[in-house]
Amino acid sequence: MRTDTQGAGLKVGDEVPRLELPLADGGTLALGGPSTHIHVLYFYPKDDTPGCTSQAKAFSYLNSAFSAANAKVIGISRDDSASHRRFAAKHGLTIALASDPDGKACEAFGVWVEKSLYGKRFMGIERSTFVIGTDGRVATVWRRVKVAGHAEAVLGALAGQTTAH
Repeated sequence: MRTDTQGAGLKVGDEVPRLELPLADGGTLALGGPSTHIHVLYFYPKDDTPGCTSQAKAFSYLNSAFSAANAKVIGISRDDSASHRRFAAKHGLTIALASDPDGKACEAFGVWVEKSLYGKRFMGIERSTFVIGTDGRVATVWRRVKVAGHAEAVLGALAGQTTAH
């Protein structure tokens, strides 16, 4: 797994800006400032696509282990809450899903990037994960994430079993 502390957006040690994102369950994710939990924020491109589904299922499968490590896992995409609810119900997801309809979180974290597919260029979310400590600062960053084994790597980093850099 590749981690990266350089480039655009938030880096290790940066304070997370105050942001509020709607959750699929009707609640609100409030970021910025101290928290009683570690937050694992993973940004993904689109609900119910193959890679994003595999990633959400992997984090859901390990959700109780993340909870035991005092961490809350939240998947974030530009999809709306209704899409998130359908996605979670269809696949039995147990993690929280947050919407970033205006892209403010994507911009702040530096995950809204130019992408290329079949020769076409477009803007989209670069699959990335951020661990936010209870102090409200970025503790670890993974950019350009490959789905296979990623949830396990994040959990291992939280448990101190792997190095995150």
